[in-house]
Amino acid sequence: MENIKQNFSIKDLETLSGIKAHTIRMWEKRYGVLQPQRTDTNIRTYGVNGLQKILNIAFLNENGYKISRISKMSEDEISELVQRITTSKSNTNRAVKSLKVAMMNFDQPLFLRTYDGLLQNLTFRDIYNQVFIPLLQEIGILWQAGTITPAHEQFISSLIKQKLFINIEMLQKEQPNKKDKVFVLFLPNEEIHDIGLFYANYEILLHGYKVIFLGQSLPMEDLDYLSKLFDNTVFVSYLTVKPENVEEYIHKFTNQICTSECCEYWLLGRKALELIDNKVKLPERVRAFRNINELTLNL
Repeated sequence: MENIKQNFSIKDLETLSGIKAHTIRMWEKRYGVLQPQRTDTNIRTYGVNGLQKILNIAFLNENGYKISRISKMSEDEISELVQRITTSKSNTNRAVKSLKVAMMNFDQPLFLRTYDGLLQNLTFRDIYNQVFIPLLQEIGILWQAGTITPAHEQFISSLIKQKLFINIEMLQKEQPNKKDKVFVLFLPNEEIHDIGLFYANYEILLHGYKVIFLGQSLPMEDLDYLSKLFDNTVFVSYLTVKPENVEEYIHKFTNQICTSECCEYWLLGRKALELIDNKVKLPERVRAFRNINELTLNL
């Protein structure tokens, strides 16, 4: 645990909990809910326990509990109440906050309880789009700001992937009912951000197509065999950080791999968005999509 962030500023607490810094200061002064440490220059710092407590307090406050009541509870009572609420029906905003608490506490049971509660009213597809995507977007911002560590990001991403694997496997048991295309999903060499590609796998399977999932960091030359194996092959990549020169990569891909008129290359991810926003003219059989929902409209 030595590489996990142990000290947080009041700005970190504001960012993670959604409670304004001046409100946190007021709660400290009036109700004594937190006892921050002080630096030599009198700046507040908070340990992991303080962060966990403010996340739980914010969660209860959002669910109708007044701070005056919460402040009289012990930490165990606060934690137990949070757990009871997360097992009841919850809306998506509440679920995102609950999953942030699970992430910061490395609390797998809380993640699972929150997920199971959502399943009472939502499909997996709803949960991914309404809860997991907003959560992952927020996590990306928190990671860039240094508020959370890679350990936090990996923890929550791994749990989301577990749910993706389960739902993908259920769809893989069914025979494809659409034969006009075969989809080959892969990430280019050195690209390892695969959670978006896994969800693309789920959506394409859900629409009844055969999917060959090859995963992350695949050298281009390894795709040559597959390009000749099927008619009407659609390659799909989710580009987050690689390749560095996307236009050059696309040019090489269409010249070496996707040479047939029956072959297409579909792109998702941050680098695909950059192509769209910069109005880059793509080869005829290459398409960039803003998000997975836009891609599914073309299935």
